[in-house]
Amino acid sequence: MVKRDLSALREEYTRASLDEKSAAPNPLEQFNQWFEQALESFLPEPNAMTLATVDQHGVPSARVVLLKELDQKGFVFYTNYLSNKAKDLAQNPHAALVFLWLELQRQVRVVGVVEKLSPRESDAYFNSRPWESRIGAIASPQSQPIPDRRFLEKKFKEAESRFKGQTAIKRPDHWGGYRLTPEKIEFWQGRRSRLHDRLLYYASGKSWKMHRLAP
Repeated sequence: MVKRDLSALREEYTRASLDEKSAAPNPLEQFNQWFEQALESFLPEPNAMTLATVDQHGVPSARVVLLKELDQKGFVFYTNYLSNKAKDLAQNPHAALVFLWLELQRQVRVVGVVEKLSPRESDAYFNSRPWESRIGAIASPQSQPIPDRRFLEKKFKEAESRFKGQTAIKRPDHWGGYRLTPEKIEFWQGRRSRLHDRLLYYASGKSWKMHRLAP
């Protein structure tokens, strides 16, 4: 059990502000601005995002994955198609993302629908990965119970031996990408006295509308 008094933990947010006049009209443009600022601030893993999914029984699950591309359609990440997150998405394609950049006192929440990338897109990214990462994707039975660490290392060595000397490795069918196309994106900027700035963009036809939310 935590012995510290967590209710006493406090931090005043004073770094920046966010208002409707200065925000970009398109949330993907606004996200790109904030993401560039996170990169320029040399934050650790600025592309780390919490991905929340729901299974067929309505039970939620969340984990951190890495954003690998942002385009006009949405947010791209890669994973094992046999993983628990992939099974959830096969049952319910609705998902949510959260980016937290504590050093900038910022958070971004995204809600949308996820679909698989084309095999061509997944192939292109797989072939760009380091050789060892491609071997790891082939070797790991992601989310499946395994007896111990040695089992995983053995699987890696077997795959390493099988593809030794090969620079071109075919992407396994069980591994590839997804794109989350956003329906809502909320930008949160911490402010003094807990009067935080919250701007919510939501899709309206082919355009975006914006609301300010109370903190």
